[in-house]
Amino acid sequence: MKKRYDQITSINPKVGRNINRAIILNAVREKQPISRTRISEITGLNKSTVSNIVSSLLEEDLVKEEIVKNQVVGRNPLDLSIKREKNFVGAIYIDSLHTTLAIVDIDGTLINKVMIETKPSDPKAFISFCLDSLKKMHLKFHSRSLRGIGISVAGIVDSAHSRVVYSSNLGWQDLDIGSIAQENCPEIEIITVENDAKASALAELVLGKHGIASSNFIFLSIGTGIGAGIVVDNHILSGSSHAAGEYGHMTLIEGGEPCSCGNKGCWEVYASDRATINFFLSRNGTSGVHAEKMGSEDLISLALDGNASAIAALRRSAEYIGLGIANIIRTIDPQNIIIGGSVVKVWDTIYPVIMDTVYKRGFFGKERNTFILPTSLTDNPPLLGAAALSIRKIFTDFRIVI
Repeated sequence: MKKRYDQITSINPKVGRNINRAIILNAVREKQPISRTRISEITGLNKSTVSNIVSSLLEEDLVKEEIVKNQVVGRNPLDLSIKREKNFVGAIYIDSLHTTLAIVDIDGTLINKVMIETKPSDPKAFISFCLDSLKKMHLKFHSRSLRGIGISVAGIVDSAHSRVVYSSNLGWQDLDIGSIAQENCPEIEIITVENDAKASALAELVLGKHGIASSNFIFLSIGTGIGAGIVVDNHILSGSSHAAGEYGHMTLIEGGEPCSCGNKGCWEVYASDRATINFFLSRNGTSGVHAEKMGSEDLISLALDGNASAIAALRRSAEYIGLGIANIIRTIDPQNIIIGGSVVKVWDTIYPVIMDTVYKRGFFGKERNTFILPTSLTDNPPLLGAAALSIRKIFTDFRIVI
């Protein structure tokens, strides 16, 4: 019997070169600084192929080559690394309360960032304003056009068509962000839109610094609501209706508290930032802060200062976080669950409670290999995720396990 690939006799040379280019570029990004010889060894590509493609990458200003000094003997080798301060992408993260705009280098370094109030009532005008502001931010410091713009949104997003299907917190439905962006930025070749939790998962995959080999994990984003990005074999799972990872609206308590989605007992009613704040206020009043103005950062600051009510509210939410994670583990069994959001600033407070609950409800008291970790991303994960949408396109999706 013939094997599946026995009939393949050739590949389009241009496609083959693009694949090799992506493999080499990702090898540089992941293992920099790295020599051409080492790239050839770990990718299996011959030295002449590596040399030709590296030459074109140098011409594109995507990589740089520098002499490694202080060698004991022999010739000083040349090592490659990603070239900084030459190629930039724009990032926009739209949440229900605030929208963050940033210019990001292609290695994930944040160059400039501003936060504005989200004004969702006229989405076209608001998105156009964000795009104009982003371009002005970039032109202040750099002459080249942005290589791409990525937009992450709290809601269900059809990333293939750059469209927000539904966002309950923003009040948006069937919004074609891609067309608005192309109309405002015809000079930008790469424009991508994604759900905030999925974008965060991509940022962890592309820019994360956990130092763990994990091709199957879940990024759990805890903020105003709860969402998740599911990574399977290094790819983000979208779902047939683009709603994969909408764990915030799974029923945790039948007949429980009402949720903004119209159902009752949803996970985010008990474990989101908003739920934690509401519980704190119900126990402790406003404590000098008006309820409508109190944010998660205010609560976390109180907890870090030793406020008992704030700590109790966080520990209560941590228990509900653990209950939801236990359900995820029982259904998907991922290698890792990575948590992002302001709650990771009080990781020492919430982690023991989460693990105690997960151990009882998800592990059934037995040893398991699923690790629960705080995000390794040093800045706003959905914002870096928006940047990663464009960075991934620049480096392409072709990868090799090194």
